[in-house]
Amino acid sequence: MTDISTQLQSMREQYDQEPLRRSSLHMCPFSQFATWLNDAVSLKVYDPNACSLSTVDDQNGPVARAVLLKGIENGRFIFYTNQNSRKAKHLTSNPKACIHFPWFSLQRQVLVTGEVSKVEDSQAEEYFRSRPLLSQLGAWASSQSEELDSRETLEKSFLEAKEKYGEHPPKPPHWGGYYLLPNSIEFWQGGPNRLHDRFLYENLQGDWCIRRLNP
Repeated sequence: MTDISTQLQSMREQYDQEPLRRSSLHMCPFSQFATWLNDAVSLKVYDPNACSLSTVDDQNGPVARAVLLKGIENGRFIFYTNQNSRKAKHLTSNPKACIHFPWFSLQRQVLVTGEVSKVEDSQAEEYFRSRPLLSQLGAWASSQSEELDSRETLEKSFLEAKEKYGEHPPKPPHWGGYYLLPNSIEFWQGGPNRLHDRFLYENLQGDWCIRRLNP
C-alpha cells in the first residue's frame, strides 16, 4: 500500500450533529434550503453559495465544476456563465444537471437535480451590470474552455478589453444565465457512528413529497 493510500485510509472525521428530525424540516424545500444557506452565511462558511455543477458530455461522461448560485426565483436556482463554455455546450445537448452544495464544516450537504433553461437576456443584462467592473471585463477577456497558450495572452486580452470598454463594458452576447428547475432536493446531515440523516424532497406533479433515506 502506498503512503498516500495509508494517509487517506486514516483520514476520518467524527460527525456529532444532533439527529435531524422530519418534524424540524420545512414542508417547502426552498424554505429549508434558505434556512441552511443562512446558517452557512452566519457561521462564515467559505463561499457559501459555491456549488458543484455536474453535466453530461456528448459521450455520456459526467463532468463537474464549481459555479456560484446567484438567485432562487419562482422555484428555480440561478447561475451565470459564458454560454460558449464547455458546461454550456453540455447543457445545450442535455439539459439535465445537478448542483451540490458542500457545507462540510457544518456537516451538511445539499444535492439538487433537475433540468436547465436559459435566463432571459434582460435579466442576465441586469445581473451583469451589478457585477464588479473587473469581473465584467474578465467576461470579455476569457474565451472560456478554449485552449490558451499562456497566462500572458489572457492578461493581454484583459487589458485590451479594459482599453476598449473602459468603465462601462456591455454584456458580452455569449454571456448569460441558466435556471435549474429541480425535480428533487436532498438534504444530508452528518451523525454519530455514520448514522447520517438524509431527507429527499421530490416534486410529484407540483407537490413536494418528503422521504427519509438510509445513509
